[in-house]
Amino acid sequence: MTTAVYQLDNEHFDFPPPEHALMHPNGLLAIGGDLSPQRLKNAYFEGIFPWYNPGEPILWWSPNPRAILNFNDFHISRSLKKSLRRSQFTYTINQAFNQVITKCAATRSYSEGTWITSDILKGYNQLHHNRQAHSIEVWQNDELVGGLYGVSVGAVFCGESMFHTVTDASKAAMVVLVDLLSQFNYAFIDCQLQNSHLSSLGISEIDRETFLAELYINRKTTIPKNCWDPRPYKLSHPK
Repeated sequence: MTTAVYQLDNEHFDFPPPEHALMHPNGLLAIGGDLSPQRLKNAYFEGIFPWYNPGEPILWWSPNPRAILNFNDFHISRSLKKSLRRSQFTYTINQAFNQVITKCAATRSYSEGTWITSDILKGYNQLHHNRQAHSIEVWQNDELVGGLYGVSVGAVFCGESMFHTVTDASKAAMVVLVDLLSQFNYAFIDCQLQNSHLSSLGISEIDRETFLAELYINRKTTIPKNCWDPRPYKLSHPK
């Protein structure tokens, strides 16, 4: 059983096997390195993601169990359906990535603190420019009121963070995400860690071994490039 974390450096972008992650704290695998696009790409390809607090070194995780969303399990409550109809939200794809990730950081800074540091902002914006990180935007009266961002790994979308400034706007972003990914034959969404907000939408947990097996099957799938073309988006089946 692993009892120590791996030390990374800035010159080598490989990661240790995710199965070597600690049990306590759950999933901690490695420390250090950087947030260059190549390292981030390699991390997600192996089912690993960065998560750390300001002032800490970069920490890399692969928790067990893993929270995922299978599209057939996605649940939209009656109250959410009514809320979406009343809200008159409009949606876009990849038209305000930096605004979304910045707002994800800001909305947490006044509550429980944010792990989205300036280095995270820089690293994921670079991934976005490389067409590997993407955002869903929710608008109301031309104001950005909700959204989410994540990383695409073949036919798996790795969700990173979401925000809302209007009730149900982040859930609306999830509705759009599921609608979009289902059309382009994605396999599932990696939600990393379970919480009550996610569980209400149908997110479930699987053991890390099963998650990695599914990731490895789907990570080399080619998704049509137009999936993530920046554009306004209309739900194919409005809720």
